[in-house]
Amino acid sequence: MRKYNIIRPLILIVIALLVKSLVSNLCMVMGMAPAPAENIGFIAMIVAALIIYSKVVRNRRK
Repeated sequence: MRKYNIIRPLILIVIALLVKSLVSNLCMVMGMAPAPAENIGFIAMIVAALIIYSKVVRNRRK
């Protein structure tokens, strides 16, 4: 059985939340209403999570 690495999921969660808050704040600074800015932030969070997850899985295979 492989040893479980607790750092990888934590990094994934932290990066996703940071991207969401950064994109939401950036949209609000540019004059967007809070509700659509949160929606765009959520979409960016999902995209960032998928990108980071694919990189982690690819690095684990090698």
